[in-house]
Amino acid sequence: MSNNTNVMVAMSGGVDSSVAAFLLKNMGYNVAGMMMRLFDPCQLSDRTAECPESDDVKDARSVARHLSIPFYCPDMSSDFASTVIDNFADTYLKGETPNPCIVCNKYIKFGIFRETALSLGYDKIATGHYARIERNSDGRYLLRKAVDLSKDQSYVLYSLSQEQLASTVLPLGELTKEESRKIAKEAGLPVFSKGDSQDICFVKDGDYSAFLKSWCKYDFPSGDFVDTNGNYVAEHKGIVSYTVGQRKGLGISSEAPWYVLDKIPEENKVVLCRGEELFVNTLVARNVNFIPFDKLDSTVNVRARIRYAHKEAPAKISPLDDGRVLVEFETPQRAPAAGQSVVFYDGEYVVGGGIIDKK
Repeated sequence: MSNNTNVMVAMSGGVDSSVAAFLLKNMGYNVAGMMMRLFDPCQLSDRTAECPESDDVKDARSVARHLSIPFYCPDMSSDFASTVIDNFADTYLKGETPNPCIVCNKYIKFGIFRETALSLGYDKIATGHYARIERNSDGRYLLRKAVDLSKDQSYVLYSLSQEQLASTVLPLGELTKEESRKIAKEAGLPVFSKGDSQDICFVKDGDYSAFLKSWCKYDFPSGDFVDTNGNYVAEHKGIVSYTVGQRKGLGISSEAPWYVLDKIPEENKVVLCRGEELFVNTLVARNVNFIPFDKLDSTVNVRARIRYAHKEAPAKISPLDDGRVLVEFETPQRAPAAGQSVVFYDGEYVVGGGIIDKK
């Protein structure tokens, strides 16, 4: 890639995307920044309301001004609502546990954002993700873990297509987080001391239940906690308030702890179990995407991760007739949740991944 390449950086108003823009400009690329307006809390009361500019937008604009690069701020809230937030709500209503960041990456950041950048004449897009993209001798694009494994974000990028990978630059893949902050400070970026965002961007306080009640405009009714035999245990406060593997916050007094095993939305029931019943040896994944190859034709040995903060475990993956993939672990895994993603690795490289399905 020559330094005449035009690169549009997805800016969030945070340190990482700001450093990405700084690095690319320093390397001689023609850089611009774009901050997508995706969501504001005022949308919960009136989705058509004109929301005031957020602090994150102001920060991104300030960084762009500091770097003397063009800055765009299109309103993509309608696409974000219909693609990411509605999916988030629908997944919870189906009794599953969504990962909205993965949906956002596939359809918004590397989808609509990418298409917008290309339509404006930019050749590539860039983000502040900690991961690496490489091209092998066959011309295939590969996704590799970041140098800083404590910040590696390859898990949330597993769904990217070859076309998306080919047009993406990830400047932070070779850096540690500490190095990025040092660069931001030395470059005088206005956000160099800004903290990292921890929450889902549209659920600032982490209260998914309250958010879903506001978004769906529905007060989810109480129902029954039942054991694995269907016996009544206690009353729950609404099915969207619980996730698989949850122990705290159930409000049940018991000598041995209860854990959430499953949710049955059509009956408004939450199934509880004892701890040992959370462990499984197999799961099935749907909507599977592979990176080094297009299709899984035979059984392959991998290391699989069933959630972002989970350790990888040895497993083998096999194709099923309906396009899904069977994942068989060497050792039992705790509480894989339908709706979350299972991602497959071969050493530092992402083989692919998919959505954990209810069998």
